[in-house]
Amino acid sequence: MTHAARHTATINRLGHQGDGIADGPLFAPRTLPGETISGVVEGQALTEIRIETPSEHRVQARCRHYKACGGCQLQHAADGFVADWKQGFVQQALIAQGLETEFRPIHTSPGQSRRRATFAARRTKKGATVGFHGRASGVITEIPECTLLDPRLIAAIPMAEALATIGASRKTPLAVTVTTSEVGLDVLVKHGKPLDGPLRMELAQLMDRFKLARLVWDDELIGMEQAPLQRFGAALVCPPAGSFLQATRDGEAALLDAVKEITKGAKRIMDLFAGCGTFALPLAETAEVHAVEGEREMIAALDAGWRKAQGLRKVTSETRDLFRRPILPDELNPFGAFYEAVVIDPPRAGAEAQVKELAKAKTKVIAYVSCNPVSFARDARILVDAGYSLNWVQVVDQFRWSSHAELAASFSLDS
Repeated sequence: MTHAARHTATINRLGHQGDGIADGPLFAPRTLPGETISGVVEGQALTEIRIETPSEHRVQARCRHYKACGGCQLQHAADGFVADWKQGFVQQALIAQGLETEFRPIHTSPGQSRRRATFAARRTKKGATVGFHGRASGVITEIPECTLLDPRLIAAIPMAEALATIGASRKTPLAVTVTTSEVGLDVLVKHGKPLDGPLRMELAQLMDRFKLARLVWDDELIGMEQAPLQRFGAALVCPPAGSFLQATRDGEAALLDAVKEITKGAKRIMDLFAGCGTFALPLAETAEVHAVEGEREMIAALDAGWRKAQGLRKVTSETRDLFRRPILPDELNPFGAFYEAVVIDPPRAGAEAQVKELAKAKTKVIAYVSCNPVSFARDARILVDAGYSLNWVQVVDQFRWSSHAELAASFSLDS
């Protein structure tokens, strides 16, 4: 038996997914800039990696599951290095568009604060295996001591095992999305067996046994003991199962603080890609808000939350696909009542078409929340070219130990 020849390389930088990149390019997961490593070349990847000369920023991963689990990419790096890298990634995206601005210190969510997880749950001969898939692998790694998730999610693993035991096929693992709420766990299951009478009864019993707030099975509601409410300022909202939420309450609060600061003093605000009201409802404590979102169920949840809340200003809402039909300048400046500020929180693709219309509308203040520095920088260039100042950026790391970063940015029109 012959062993594959080992290749020695030096890591030059980290790529957007957190992998080390050496000349070639060769990609080496869980390595750091400046490290000398050796490994076996497979295409553009290095496998069977050994660290020959470690970086001063290399640390012992704090989670014992890190080596096998694919949930985190950067636990081998010191917290300060990760913070600087994420901040630097956003800065480089702006520089690529010819932009610079003030960067506030990064805000990082603590460990054990992620409020949603999608577990892979596979039925086995002896019961079930629940956890996360390994990196680029179909193997499920059990994670009873995960350092990322809210402890209430870890405590839900036996529930996911029970779901797999009664409702998974042998071939396909369940995707069990569990979200914490104000009243209990909100559970959405995908890839399960077709619902029939006996399975429905077993699921109802399981829901009672584990005291779940809501259980949805492949888009069909099994039961809702209590509405799984999320708090957005003074309002309590019951989002559709599995709909978008910020990853941590801590990160959401940091983004909201930035948005409030940017829009301070505005009496009429438009919130674009509003979701279930993450920003619109807290902003309604001091301003009238018009919320626009493409998903009808999310707008309905936002509206119901506003109607039940006390002490909020008027919130109007609209279901609209902002990619196909962006808000136009005359809608932002209707006769007699214009919007003094816009909040925009688009998905990863950004909002190029909508931002072009905002630039024409000359809205005084824009708070841009983004989960993708590259599409954000592209959109920022459009606004700056239209006369806006990019005043500052606040990076928020609520995807701890991953390659992802979010941000809030302040734009104002120089008049």
